Formats: sequence, C-alpha cells, structure tokens
Amino acid sequence: MHSPYEVPGLTVSGAPLSDIDVDLIVIPIAEDAAATVAQRYDAPLGDELRSALERGEFRGKPNEIFAAHAPAGWRAARVVFVGGGNRADIDAERVRRMAISAAQVARHQKRARIAWADTELGAVPAAARLELVAEGFVLANFDNGVHKSRHDTAFFIREAVICTADDAAAALAAGRVMGESVNGARVLVNEPGNYLTPRVMADKSAAFASVPGVTVDILDQAQIEALNMGLLLGVARGSSEPPRLLVLKYEPRDARADRTLGLVGKGITFDTGGISIKPADGMERMKDDMAGGATVVAALRSIALQQLPVRAIAVVPMTENMPGGRATKPGDILTGASGLTVEVNNTDAEGRLILGDGLWYARQLGATHLIDVATLTGAVVVALGKITTGLFGTPQPWVDHIKSAADRAGEKVWAMPLYDEYREQLKSEIADMLNSPGRPAGAITAAMFLKEFAGTGPWAHLDIAGTAWAEDAKSWQPKGATGVMIRTVTEVARGWETIA
Repeated sequence: MHSPYEVPGLTVSGAPLSDIDVDLIVIPIAEDAAATVAQRYDAPLGDELRSALERGEFRGKPNEIFAAHAPAGWRAARVVFVGGGNRADIDAERVRRMAISAAQVARHQKRARIAWADTELGAVPAAARLELVAEGFVLANFDNGVHKSRHDTAFFIREAVICTADDAAAALAAGRVMGESVNGARVLVNEPGNYLTPRVMADKSAAFASVPGVTVDILDQAQIEALNMGLLLGVARGSSEPPRLLVLKYEPRDARADRTLGLVGKGITFDTGGISIKPADGMERMKDDMAGGATVVAALRSIALQQLPVRAIAVVPMTENMPGGRATKPGDILTGASGLTVEVNNTDAEGRLILGDGLWYARQLGATHLIDVATLTGAVVVALGKITTGLFGTPQPWVDHIKSAADRAGEKVWAMPLYDEYREQLKSEIADMLNSPGRPAGAITAAMFLKEFAGTGPWAHLDIAGTAWAEDAKSWQPKGATGVMIRTVTEVARGWETIA
C-alpha cells in the first residue's frame, strides 16, 4: 500500500518565467482576457495560443486546459494555460480548481516540478489567491487507489514554485496546512468500514490531530457509560464493535478565555440503518457516514497549525449502526446524557442521536459557540442536491458569520429555516421527542432535534449528506471523499474576533 498523498515542496520565486527551473509552467487565463494574454505570449510561443483561440480549440473556460511547448530558451519543457472563465466569475473555489486541474495535467504527464505564474484573477486578493494555489497543488497530489493490489506507484508532484513578486511565505504555509488537512480527512472518509472501526477511527484521528497545542483524549465505553450517554450507547448496542468518544482541545494562550468554539462531528463508521435497515443498493457508500467527524478533526488540526488565537474543542462520538441481537428497536426509548428522552421510531435516524450526546458534552466542556457537521439526512440532498451544504442555526448573526466564512472559503452553503412550528413534528406521546417525525421537512426537523441538545448559546448545523462524497471524478476532484466544510470551519475561526 502506497501513500495516499504527498505534500510537494512549496517555494516562491520572483525570477522571470524563462529562468524558472521546472518541468512545466502553469499560466492562468481569464476567458475575457484571453486575447490580451495571447498577445503577451504570441512571440515566444510562436502564435500557438492565439491560433488555438481563433480555432476555438481553447477559450479559457473554467478549468479548460491548453498545453504548449515552452519557448526556446526557457528552462521549462512545457507551458499549460488553465482557464478560469470570465474575470467577474472567478472566486476562491474557481482559483483552487484551476490550480488542481493544472496540477493534475502535470501528474498525468509525469512532470514532478511545476510552477504557477501568478496573475490577478477576478476579485480574489493576492494573499488569498496564493494560498488557494498552494492548497490546490497539495490537493492535486492525492490518490484514492491505495488498496489496489496491482496499483502502479502513484506519481506525485515533488516541487511547486509560485512565481510572484509578493511576499507569499505565510500564504503558502496556510495553503499547505489546509491542503494537508483536507487530504487527511479524505483518507479517513475513503476507508472501508472493516478497516475503519470506531476504535481505529479514534486512534487514527488522534494521531492526525496530534499537532503542537492540541491535547487528545479518547473515552472508551466505560467512560461513555459513566457520562450516561444513552443515545450514543443505544446506537452502539447493535454492534460488536465498542463505541468511542474523541475529544480534542486547542487552547492557545493569546485566545479569549470567555469564548470557545465547539465542533461536533458525526462518527458513524458504517451505517446499515440498524433494525430499520437500508436497501442493499448503495449501502457500501455508508462508510462515509463518519465524514462529519473527520471534518471537525481536520478543521481543529488546521486551526492549531495556523496558530489562530481561538480556543477550540472537537467532540466526535464514534460507533457503527448495526442490526445485531442487542440493537435498539423501533419504539424503544433512550435517555441522553442531557436527561432528554427520545422515542426511537426509526433506527436509521441514528446520527442525530449520537450528536445529541456530543452537543451536550461540548457545552459541558465549555463551548460557547457550537458547529456540528454531519452526513445527516437524505432530505437535504432532495432539497439542495450534491452542490450545496445545508446550513441551520441560531441566532441569525452566528448563521451569517458562518455563511460569510463559507463565501470566503469558496464553499457553497444555503441557510434553511428553523421556525418554531417545525418543533411540533417532534412530539412523542410517551417521551420528550421522536427521533424521526417523517418525510416532510426532514432535514429541518433533524436540525430541530439537534437544537434541543445544543443549549442556549450560538449553534449551527451543517448537513453535508449531499456534499461529502463526489459520485464522479472531475479534473479538480477524484471520485470519493471531498473534504467539504473543513475550509469553512477554519475560516470561521479566522474571523473569530469579528463575532459580536
């Protein structure tokens, strides 16, 4: 088994492109500025770019590639132009995708040393642009075929040079951390359920997050029982694998002592649906039901490595959801650590159960502002498809802060309503709540359920059921885990001091 990813050496150079000693140089190009760029490179490239534009072979559309031989006298062998679409449409995600798409060309051509010729792209500021390019190069160095017995050794980019006159050291360092964190989460999410049991996930997550400033604690079943986490234990009952509760803490000295960011992630390492078993078709995908847990682990790691002045904790309840002889049955009542009782009318609505105990515990540990991340509902996929993450929360300024963070990070979220009337659907005749009140507004009622355990402070829920997994490979994303929302949560921490 080879490594699933490698981090290329990232350096900065202000030298002319002709003097950059690499195998391939990437030149970004906006569609509505293509003619101007062509004029600049017409002479050295022998009119290759201009001719391609005139023929319509290349237009500079998003992630479109045009490869040419490097001009005589250049140290590089090849030049690759990558399109970004019109300048007005080039945002953070577009820049990141451009960098990944171009780097994938280098990998396919087995060119180990690449460079990026930095130019102004849309409204993305220079520092953010350079960070996104660095992140993109790291993300491109990812291979998801690590379990293939006859898999050729993956070819990775070894060196990446950012050609700019700006001081880019800090941007490159941040981009590297983000790319590493996303790739590490993708590795966890891609792992099959027989390899990534709750105990293994806890150990691997702890190792991944063990960076300077982070403390790690893994609670076993006896400790979970001592906390009276009846919701987590109720889901875990059907499996022969014992549950785990991972707790990460990052408490920098320069952070405000009165404010702590709490991150809670769903860690269902495989979800059969329990007694309310899922259809066989597509069930193999349910190995990704711990993507929310991987997300918050990676986000806290990113926050710590960037030394952001934010007190943060991450809580990840981990278990399988299996239909064993001791499994929770539809109609059973479970009692959470908060004291709330839940009538379980659908054992496939298990994620909200374990998150209920996780949210309560994060508050007990001192979290003042909460974000939970989970592949929670098929209903959010019906509502928003596989493009946009559902955002739920209260109060509105906290939701707005997360939406703004997502915009800066280049990730798509959409705020959904949490009107009090939806709480009526959760009513049970024999317990405090039902865990699954039916299909109408399913994503919203699931969020309303979580809200009952989130306490009175700011809380937000990110439903990544549609966005955590890519069904098809793209030039910027292999099939499989996406690592969605790690950037957004990190960006929330970056803007921590702007929260009222």
